[in-house]
Amino acid sequence: MPIAREIVAGGDADFMTVPHLTATGSQVEIGRAYAEQARRVFDWTPVRADPVKARARRAWFARHWPQHLARMRGAAEVLGVDLEADEVYLDGLTGIPNGAACSASYYPPAVTVDGRPVLGRNYDFFTTSETDLFALMSGGPVPGGDERPIASRPHVLTSVPDDGPATTLITMSELDCCYEGVNEHGLAVALLMNDVDNVTDPPEPSPQVGLTTTQVPRFLLDTCATAHEAHEALLGAKQYDEGVPVHYLIGDRSGDAFVWERGRGGDEHAVRADRGALCVTNHFVHRHGDPADLPEDNAESLLTYRRYRRLSELSSGPDLSASLMRDALDAVGLDATADVAWPMRTLWRTVFDLESATMTTRFYLGDAPDGTSRFSPELEFAVPVSVPR
Repeated sequence: MPIAREIVAGGDADFMTVPHLTATGSQVEIGRAYAEQARRVFDWTPVRADPVKARARRAWFARHWPQHLARMRGAAEVLGVDLEADEVYLDGLTGIPNGAACSASYYPPAVTVDGRPVLGRNYDFFTTSETDLFALMSGGPVPGGDERPIASRPHVLTSVPDDGPATTLITMSELDCCYEGVNEHGLAVALLMNDVDNVTDPPEPSPQVGLTTTQVPRFLLDTCATAHEAHEALLGAKQYDEGVPVHYLIGDRSGDAFVWERGRGGDEHAVRADRGALCVTNHFVHRHGDPADLPEDNAESLLTYRRYRRLSELSSGPDLSASLMRDALDAVGLDATADVAWPMRTLWRTVFDLESATMTTRFYLGDAPDGTSRFSPELEFAVPVSVPR
């Protein structure tokens, strides 16, 4: 199995180090590569499983997402365990801490100057370690120390399987999941938190049958070619949260796009723009989608309404472009000067060209003396065409 690893951004002197892992071959071989990388970088080990639940999860994946089950088999081979014994969970389900703030938008080809559809996002997240973040959220003193920040080792993953579409994606820590990505068909997905509309405490992280929040984007990229197919797949897929609720921006090269949201009672919403750009930040768009009629931000909202209003204003013209999208995302990004109570930064900014199935990203490296952020150069990652089947 050909596999390539390289560091594409950052290093020991920067906030983050970003590896790019490219794997080709069967899904089992790709899963083996992910497990080896997870052990190498994150010291990953599986957790003990409830055998009944683990068996039910395997059955669900076999029916609905066989690519993921095959990659779990590759992880089992790395560990030397029997997948069918159902003794451990062989995928990384760790949940997401409360409070991330992200912004994203989609421009259909009908409103771009070159007729190319683009989808872009800021990934805004904490700059602290897991221990320090827990202390902050608990209202106690921050211990400090040498523990690495949670988001200091994101990965770019390119997969070229022999039994499905090729994909390029970014994940913060779980190598079998996805925070945003694009496949060879020109379908792109971005995950965003929705802490504002969460009215209950998050459950204890525990793998369930179906898809957890960070698996949904990877599931769609593995199994769908269009936004229409993604909508149907989401309607038919069992989904659950392991932390704060999330929602997703999903778009394709034809001009079709929607925001997928699951409400408090489990009701599901696919929100489409009547025309023009489709924007999303960290609140329910199906409840507050009109930029002219938004609630006021508070300390907990992480400027979601302000960012949504501004992003919508900057994306309202008829002559949009990838360049304008970059400017709009920069205008709502978070750096040391942002008026938020938490230690957060825009950790990367990504723009997808869905016509060419390319992903262009720059990564946060640290703060400049003036409070602005230092970023890597923009890096372009193309999605290879998968092996003919």
